[in-house]
Amino acid sequence: MDVQSQLLFFFSALGAFNGIIVGLFFLFYVKPKHRSNLFLGLLLLALSVRIGKSVFYYFHYDLADIYIQIGLFACWFIGPLLYFYVKSALEADDLINRNVNIHFGILISLGLTLFLAFPRSNYEVQWLNLFIYLIYGQWVIYVIAAGYFIWQNYNKIRQSKKSFLSFRLWLLSIYTGNAIICTAFITGNYTSYIVGALSFSFIFYLLVLLLFFAKQRNKLIFLNPQRHREKSINTEIAEVLISNLEQVMIESELYKNSDITLSKVAKRLNIIPNKLSLLLNDNMKISFSDYLNGKRIEMAKKMIDANSNYSFEAIGYDCGFNSKSTFYAAFKKHTGTTPLKYQKSILK
Repeated sequence: MDVQSQLLFFFSALGAFNGIIVGLFFLFYVKPKHRSNLFLGLLLLALSVRIGKSVFYYFHYDLADIYIQIGLFACWFIGPLLYFYVKSALEADDLINRNVNIHFGILISLGLTLFLAFPRSNYEVQWLNLFIYLIYGQWVIYVIAAGYFIWQNYNKIRQSKKSFLSFRLWLLSIYTGNAIICTAFITGNYTSYIVGALSFSFIFYLLVLLLFFAKQRNKLIFLNPQRHREKSINTEIAEVLISNLEQVMIESELYKNSDITLSKVAKRLNIIPNKLSLLLNDNMKISFSDYLNGKRIEMAKKMIDANSNYSFEAIGYDCGFNSKSTFYAAFKKHTGTTPLKYQKSILK
């Protein structure tokens, strides 16, 4: 192998090798754990395996059929993974639904049937004249479907205020790069078989540079970044935590402190703030501020019921509100009336 061939082998193989590393990074280490990261990681792995097979086949034409077949098996999933990456990057939901599992279940079943029932070593003619076009045809269909989905959601992308230019550049780079690689392989008979591998290396390093210089990577990789979704708290555990929360609130009267925060309450319960937030929002279906104000209004109503000589403003401050307006607003929200009307109803 001459120097020129060695350099060509090095640069084409380097992209495939690094693609595997970055693919594993997106699968296991990147945060937040959004489903788009899963599809992107698998897409990079599938592309890297397919490219790696092409590189070795180009320089070693006598490559064993099993390695060629592994590369083509990976190719079978490139189109679907591109489509579902684009779809998940543009959607807010970070969960993989049942339809996606069924979709890939069918793809895996068809792929295994094709590759196990028709090994290339025994059906080389069929692979060269039929099966390879079936795989590439499926890839093209998914590339078109992904492009159509981007076109459908273009207004959604344009109206987003979350790093629009960076996200658009990232998404279109992945889509266009995949389309170029697909075209390079399909037209390999008319150009050169190694063009697909070199295209992947070039596009891959452009994406790495874009990812490296991005200030907020989650806003770059998908349109609707969300906080990591925690698992729901078990009902029995939630009941214990709610009981402890009520006890702390009643005995310590934490709500009377106008500077009380969710973190301070969580510390008293010996749990992390995220768990308390999940308990309130998921199990109790209430925000921390509404829960806190509810306790304050309960105390305010008792003070008004006792017909004390305190003014409404003083009652609000004693119950933990830091202004008259916030007390009146909270009272109206929780009781449907004003403190004065409530007092008159009690007197009647």
